[in-house]
Amino acid sequence: MSLIPHTTLFALNIHLSPTSSFLLRSSSPYLTLARSLCFNSSIRFLSSDMPKKQKKKAHVEHKWQVKPKMDAEAVNNQFGGLSLAESNTNVPVLPSQTTSSSGDAKVGLNLSKIFGGDLLEKFSVDKSTYCHAQIRATFYPKFENEKTDQEIRTRMIEMVSKGLATLEVSLKHSGSLFMYAGHKGGAYAKNSFGNIYTAVGVFVLSRMFREAWGTKSLEKEEEFNDFLEKNRMCISMELVTAVLGDHGQRPLDDYVVVTAVTELGNGKPKFYSTSEIIAFCRKWRLPTNHVWLFSTRKSVTSFFAAFDALCEEGIATSVCRALDEVADISVPASKDHVKVQGEILEGLVARIVSSQSARDMENVLRDHPPPPCDGADLDLGLSLREICAAHRSNEKQQMRALLRSVGPSFCPSEVDWFGDESHPKNADKSVITKFLQSQPADYSTSKLQEMVRLMKEKRLPAAFKCYHNFHRADDISPDNLFYKLVVHVHSDSGFRRYQKEMRHMPSLWPLYRGFFVDINLFKSNKGRDLMALKSIDNAVKDASENDGQREKDGLADGDANLMIKLKFLTYKLRTFLIRNGLSILFKEGPAAYKTYYLRQMKIWGTSDGKQKELCKMLDEWAAYIRRKCGNDQLSSSTYLSEAEPFLEQYAKRSPKNQILIGSAGNLVRTEDFLAIVDGDLDEEGDLVKKERVTPATPEPAVKEAVQKDEGLIVFFPGIPGCAKSALCKELLNAPGGFGDDRPVHTLMGDLVKGKYWPKVADERRKKPQSIMLADKNAPNEDVWRQIEDMCRRTRASAVPIVADSEGTDTNPYSLDALAVFMFRVLQRVNHPGKLDKESSNAGYVLLMFYHLYEGKNRNEFESELIERFGSLIKMPLLKSDRTPLPGPVKSVLEEGIDLFNLHSRRHGRLESTKGTYAAEWTKWEKQLRDTLVANSEYLNSIQVPFESVVHLVREELKKIAKGEYKPPSSEKTKHGSIVFAAINLPATQVHSLLEKLAASSPTMRSFLEGKKKTIQEKLERSHVTLAHKRSHGVAAVASYGQHLNREIPVELTELIYNDKMAALTANVGCVDGETVVSKNEWPHVTLWTAEGVTAKEANTLPQLYLEGKASRLVIDPPVSISGPLEFF
Repeated sequence: MSLIPHTTLFALNIHLSPTSSFLLRSSSPYLTLARSLCFNSSIRFLSSDMPKKQKKKAHVEHKWQVKPKMDAEAVNNQFGGLSLAESNTNVPVLPSQTTSSSGDAKVGLNLSKIFGGDLLEKFSVDKSTYCHAQIRATFYPKFENEKTDQEIRTRMIEMVSKGLATLEVSLKHSGSLFMYAGHKGGAYAKNSFGNIYTAVGVFVLSRMFREAWGTKSLEKEEEFNDFLEKNRMCISMELVTAVLGDHGQRPLDDYVVVTAVTELGNGKPKFYSTSEIIAFCRKWRLPTNHVWLFSTRKSVTSFFAAFDALCEEGIATSVCRALDEVADISVPASKDHVKVQGEILEGLVARIVSSQSARDMENVLRDHPPPPCDGADLDLGLSLREICAAHRSNEKQQMRALLRSVGPSFCPSEVDWFGDESHPKNADKSVITKFLQSQPADYSTSKLQEMVRLMKEKRLPAAFKCYHNFHRADDISPDNLFYKLVVHVHSDSGFRRYQKEMRHMPSLWPLYRGFFVDINLFKSNKGRDLMALKSIDNAVKDASENDGQREKDGLADGDANLMIKLKFLTYKLRTFLIRNGLSILFKEGPAAYKTYYLRQMKIWGTSDGKQKELCKMLDEWAAYIRRKCGNDQLSSSTYLSEAEPFLEQYAKRSPKNQILIGSAGNLVRTEDFLAIVDGDLDEEGDLVKKERVTPATPEPAVKEAVQKDEGLIVFFPGIPGCAKSALCKELLNAPGGFGDDRPVHTLMGDLVKGKYWPKVADERRKKPQSIMLADKNAPNEDVWRQIEDMCRRTRASAVPIVADSEGTDTNPYSLDALAVFMFRVLQRVNHPGKLDKESSNAGYVLLMFYHLYEGKNRNEFESELIERFGSLIKMPLLKSDRTPLPGPVKSVLEEGIDLFNLHSRRHGRLESTKGTYAAEWTKWEKQLRDTLVANSEYLNSIQVPFESVVHLVREELKKIAKGEYKPPSSEKTKHGSIVFAAINLPATQVHSLLEKLAASSPTMRSFLEGKKKTIQEKLERSHVTLAHKRSHGVAAVASYGQHLNREIPVELTELIYNDKMAALTANVGCVDGETVVSKNEWPHVTLWTAEGVTAKEANTLPQLYLEGKASRLVIDPPVSISGPLEFF
């Protein structure tokens, strides 16, 4: 075949028979093709302007090219067969999709088995029915730490210091969870599969292989997929792209980072250690994360100090450099975060691992050197962004184009994405019922049934979504059915509650994040050799239980799961403060937005200086974007298109602004290639819309004292029956009010026509100095936000009063409290709101209120109220020495909750007297009344006397009015940004030394006279600086972390002074036999500086003394003072 010049503009459609092959030789500019290649007779000329290649080959004169301009159809067509546009002499050309297409056709033909004949409906469960379930893909279990961040830090340091464990730290990339279990096992997002997220994931993973293996990529892709299938393995990755919506920064390149490798086997999943992950990834040339190990007290304390020093201004370069300096082992990532993601770093993940981890890592690094990247300089074909750009009009076109551009080993079939498009992928929910009713075929199935059964019995917030398994279409028969199960936990409370159950039932398998199960329902004589399954069952059971013990590596349960996520302010200001605040800014205005972002900074414990800088920047951002967009809210998925240029310009104004922003500029534009994402999907493919972010007050509403010219709003986040109206009446009539002369008045919600809270606001404006008792339940964040706004507009403070209760895992009110509330309501007569014993649906109404609080446990509920309003009064409700709730009462309440869930899922907020379950509600309401009446003696006996309730609440309100109130801890630990390390010296001892020097030296007495006030101010902060972040670097400051809060002796030997400043020379002593060395050339205690002279200039005093420009007074004998080493 003659060489066709590369300037010729045409395309050839080349079809390969199944036995066809082709050779690509890097030494030749020719394409050598096997004789079996058949050429289509058509030569198709294409117009110009094709999307630019991402990477160019050095010798372009030897490459087939297509004219640049190509429409979406043309781009798509090149994936249907061999495209000369993608051919070059170094990269294997992707084989024709003819084979794949025929494979899809075959599957399509067999899909009639799935959708024909109502197989599931006709599949009856009897004694011969069995189920075989296997985990198909999963990520790490999610464990909720019950300790505060500070408690976790302390425990981590303790364990490492004692040699019990190692601290492992890795970078947190900003992307989406993507899991891959082989070409048959499937590709998965966090809680879904077969969508744009997984199509993008498969494409990027395939591209990583091409980049790593070059001309061997097709061969290695096939080996890799076969390896995953044969060994039943799953790899989990962080998928970082610019096409799936904005995070903190648009990545410069699209990539994946492997975060977990899992052997699924036939039992409990086994997760590889980090050293095993690195060995696995280096074998297959997959991207690995940057990892640091800290195995000594010095290194682990230095790590936490380094983070605290960088938490408000850290970027990828500074963070990685600091951690490299303080870690015992640093394993660089195979893809540099700065080069592929950028400088904006989301955060770090720190977790406790085995004490053997450092040794294992050293062995892996020795035996598995970093692999080469054979395809780095080659043309890899159209990039992800180019393909998405060419198919902007249709999501399915985007997915098809992506899937047809990967190697055949990664996507031999598209059924997970498209299946039979005339039928839904979803299977009937009765799959779960029959799964639980069937006999387990093996041990693993029984454990998975146990998990699902418990989650349903405990009503955990989770969905069990079932889909047809199209990959098994050939194997389906009336007695042999195949499905995919997705376990989707809706909220973190589900994981917390499950974790609590695991403490009572240690044999439970963990609840995984990203949890996908293959289910096979079959009859014992059909589709499965039951004896064969049983024969390995004991071995699987033993292996699973033994693995569970080995995985803990000798660590106690609570310690084995210790983990903490640490995020940087430069990332949070973009995502939490700018992106997440967009809806508030556009819907509620700048004032509400300011309230929102100030509260976020308060929760984070942001330093005062940074808060002021951020307030200035965010106020300017709010004005800028509202002026530019008007009332059209900026999309959160592309917010960086506006935010990044703004931040870049803002950063250029000053070095301080540059530090605040971190990094900005070189914007990657996404408007032309953003993937089309279903509006109901979140960033990781979950089938739930994002919840609206609710703003809140930045500062506690209760000051040191409620000012006389301010008002007070007392409100009740309660449930009908909590006694708020009775309490308001008693407080209103109490002699002396709340200890001051402000008028007290109340407004009863049941007597107000129209909207209640605007009416309260009107009353506040009329009587701004009064105390308002808001006699209405305030059950959710929407109401709390109105109260916050009212406080801001009318200069008032607000105090929430809540009935005291232990609560449940997901509700701040326990069933005991709910029973009392219902009992009280059903004893009412002639209630103004008509919620009393005559109300036919009173039980339903209280359940509705009860569920308004669902999703927060008691600690979360109280913490949020304290954070919003600065105070909280607990109204006693139940006696502490009461006996447990009687069984019948508990049962009727649980039945009511179940019925409420059924009703609300089908009818939303429709009244219980209407809808499908009206008869059931009538029956339950009668049963509730009968049960509560039968247990009236018990319900009366467990309540705290009302008189003592009134007295306690009144006294607490008096304390708040007088400023004597101390709010309970909200259990939110805050860590400010560290600037320097120093030994804090007691002011009294330094002052005593100066008095002695003045008494012994007239010159010194004369010098000190007239400076007492300024010296006293300095003495209140007297310290010996050991290292400063700006002068000595983060690692230098962090290195003192091992001595944090330890008493360090300091010897004061001389005083050097002149007319501008004075300081004491300090010799720092030892702790535990180790000398604490100051990074300052002259360790000293600054005593005084004249106006306009900075403390830093005191460092020059020794040199000034040598030059005769300062005086010195020797302290003989030296005075020894000790103080704690602290970070400032």
